[in-house]
This record gives sequence, C-alpha cells and structure tokens, in this order.
Amino acid sequence: MRRIYLAGFDVFAPDAQERGARMKMLCAERGWIGLYPLDNEADSAEEIYRGNLELIRQADCVAANVNPFRGCEPDSGTAFEIGYAAALGKPVWCYLSDARTMREKLGETDENGFSVEDFGSPLNLMLSQAAHIVEGDFADCLRAIAEEA
Repeated sequence: MRRIYLAGFDVFAPDAQERGARMKMLCAERGWIGLYPLDNEADSAEEIYRGNLELIRQADCVAANVNPFRGCEPDSGTAFEIGYAAALGKPVWCYLSDARTMREKLGETDENGFSVEDFGSPLNLMLSQAAHIVEGDFADCLRAIAEEA
C-alpha cells in the first residue's frame, strides 16, 4: 500500500487536525495511507523535526502544498521536506492553485529590485526540478500521483 507524506503549511491552520483527517481520507479512498506531520505526537521542535523526517523516510512519495505562505514563496519547512525527500530519491508532487510562471506573477524584478528567475516555472528552480508540478488542489495532486502509478 502506497504511503504519501502530506507536506505543507496546512499544519498551521486553525483546523489543522481536521484538514489532515480530510487529506488522509482522500488518500484512503484510493487505497493509500496519508502520513500527516501532526501524526507525530511531539511537543518539542527537535521531536517534531525528527518525527517528520521519519515519516518522510517511511513514505513512498510526497504530496506538497506549495501555495504561497506568509509571502510569495512556499512555506520554508515544506521546501526543506521536498529537498529531503528528493535527496532520498522519493518522487515529489507539488500542488498550487496558480501555476503561472514566477515572471508572470512577479515581473522581471521583485519590489527590492532583485531579478526574478525566468525558467518558465511557478516555483524556484530547485523546487520545480525536484518535483512534478500540479496546478490545482490536493485532490488534483492525488489524481496526478495515480496517473504515475
């Protein structure tokens, strides 16, 4: 049975437990096991960190919510988890609602004059090269994963 690590900033939402339960239910409907970061009953930062790394190691793949969080970029913890999964050789699917390129969204430079990369991707090249990009929501991401299976 396929195990999918469910990465994303959903864990910070007021209804984080309910979101996780819904996501895990959508996985179960496909015969998969969803591994949600809050499945760890950890309290300290170190326990959370080590527990989430263990869940990623147990997973067959990762589904990551990379919608903008606290700015125009994905959650930094999620970005780390994507990189960790990629380093382990695990396939990663990133989903976001707006898949326009970074240049289309931000222009040639940001508000501080820094150039915006132009590789035709909605994400930084380090994320887009490590993952399959899915425009849509979590259910769309699961469909994309199923197509690869």
